[in-house]
Amino acid sequence: MRILHLHSSFDRGGKELRCAQLINAFGKGLEHTIVSAQPEALGAASAISGAIRTDYPDDFPALAGRPFPARLRTIAQAMQPFDLVLTYNWGAMDAVMAHSIFGKFYGLAPLVHHEDGFNEDEANGLKTSRNWFRRAALTRSAALVVPSKRLEAIALDVWKLPRSGVRLIINGIDTLAYAGKPRADALPRIIKREGEKWVGTLAGLRAVKNLPRLVRAFAGLPEHWQLVILGEGPEREAIRDEAMRLQIAHRVHLPGFVSDPAKAVGLFDIFALSSDSEQFPISVVEAMAAALPVASPDVGDVSAMITPENREFVSPTGDEEALADALQTLAFDDSLRQRIGEANRQLAVKNYDEKTMISKYKKVYAQALGRAEFP
Repeated sequence: MRILHLHSSFDRGGKELRCAQLINAFGKGLEHTIVSAQPEALGAASAISGAIRTDYPDDFPALAGRPFPARLRTIAQAMQPFDLVLTYNWGAMDAVMAHSIFGKFYGLAPLVHHEDGFNEDEANGLKTSRNWFRRAALTRSAALVVPSKRLEAIALDVWKLPRSGVRLIINGIDTLAYAGKPRADALPRIIKREGEKWVGTLAGLRAVKNLPRLVRAFAGLPEHWQLVILGEGPEREAIRDEAMRLQIAHRVHLPGFVSDPAKAVGLFDIFALSSDSEQFPISVVEAMAAALPVASPDVGDVSAMITPENREFVSPTGDEEALADALQTLAFDDSLRQRIGEANRQLAVKNYDEKTMISKYKKVYAQALGRAEFP
């Protein structure tokens, strides 16, 4: 079976690493072709097992451009050799429209779209023109998969998709892998020294993550606290500049992307987000599995994901002072951090293990193909 994956980006982010996680779980019997709307953004390829047959063609029609009929027809023609088409986020929506218009004419395989959230251009409100485009493009898809209740509500209430076509699948991880304590030197270019405490986060360094806000919220913590930001992206210099401005650059660390978060997240003492927009951030699940308390703006499903004990440390969206207060309270109370962290871990093991997620994705793909099982 040949599966085509059309991504807005295949860089190292939550949805991309989940895709790699699923590809590995589906095993060697499938062949995967992966296309990124940003051709150079293929960093998540390193997370796919070398035993899996994968292809990254450089001659697939561009996913970005004006949605003129001739261009959409060219994209549809390129989909013909495949048995299942999987598309991801707004950057692949032209391909969804191409499939919707030309799918029957070219006898295209079923298409399942995955929507994981919005970039900074829609973080503060969805664009009406894009809502109409999504609604039209998705009407003939076999299914739309979303990871959060907020996205599910948008799909049903704003995009007006039928209830039968929308699937909510909560992101899951191998929770057991996060149970142990990582080595102090597990990260590149930084070692956790005796007596240090870390506020940490995992994020693509993009504007929508608003990591300079996290630098400012962290700045008031005592000297033995360090801020460790794991990830890569275009906002690296903006984060570094903010740390320099606040004269805390010696306590703000950017070691880069970590391919196996299970070997790093447990080094943190507090997990923090500062995003303008999220849906169901897998990094929060990873933090919970590592028995960490979470400080975060009230974005996406974060409040619903964590334990009731942790919810008082979820601050109003955009309230930088409240985020700083949450970090301060957690930083000065070791027993509180331990109590909340253990409760988060128990909840993660119960609700967010990857076996349930993988099973649900297999069911959606099998239904799209008209089969009893997938693969």
